[in-house]
Amino acid sequence: MKIMTSIRIFVALALASLVMTVTAQDDRFANVTIETVPVSGGISMLVGSGGNIGVSAGNDGILIIDDQYAPLATKIKAALAALGSDTPKFLLNTHFHGDHTGSNAEFGAASIIVAHENVRGRLVAGDSPALALPVVTFDDDVTLHFNGEDITLIHMPAGHTDTDSVVMFEGSNVIHMGDHFFNGAFPFIDLASGGTVQGYLRNLEKALSWIADDTAVIPGHGPLADKAALLSFYDVVKDTSIAIRVKKSQRMSKEEIVAAGLGDEYASWGQGFINEQRWIETVFDSYPR
Repeated sequence: MKIMTSIRIFVALALASLVMTVTAQDDRFANVTIETVPVSGGISMLVGSGGNIGVSAGNDGILIIDDQYAPLATKIKAALAALGSDTPKFLLNTHFHGDHTGSNAEFGAASIIVAHENVRGRLVAGDSPALALPVVTFDDDVTLHFNGEDITLIHMPAGHTDTDSVVMFEGSNVIHMGDHFFNGAFPFIDLASGGTVQGYLRNLEKALSWIADDTAVIPGHGPLADKAALLSFYDVVKDTSIAIRVKKSQRMSKEEIVAAGLGDEYASWGQGFINEQRWIETVFDSYPR
């Protein structure tokens, strides 16, 4: 009897802990609102919590890029309904991180999920449910013909992760950069998931060469931007990386470089998800001595 009582107590505590965890997650997003930002023609950007969502709305229906977190799915659908339909025909993932794919399972029953093949691989490895997985994958690039224009996903290797793509809207003159653009902040480069600072910079150079001065640029995080803002971001990533690499070549330790800092001109760039210390550590670890 004592054993059975102990088991019942254990199960009750486990269930209570699960309920508290779910409640805490829901509370985290309770006050989040989804803001719709017009971009160009039928293209909009949804801002909430997590990665910015790109939307194409037109005669063919709704297509979205990324989907933030599962507890926000209902709010995202409401914002999409105001643009034409709460059921996207296509869902494109820029990469596998949960703040960009968290609602995949909420949309996957009715939407065709498209992403680079490594997105599917990493989601499978992370035990994501079947509805959350891309059903169309590609290696280098793939083009969808939707709402009167060509929408092309282009793989950006070994950048933010090894799963990344940017999405180009040819007719609307818009590019969604995913997490190859943190507008006004140091980027998160996931070294543990195949990302590299070197690849990140190469990918930014490619993207800059593809777009015009008047191209609208949707960042993974931060406000809507243009080519000039993306170029400024690239310059900060490049210049700080060079400064850190020079100090590393002078046999300064990671701790010494952190203590020296990057200078006041970059102070505002460390106010986001990645502070100055984490950015220095990322660059230090990404490059050999």
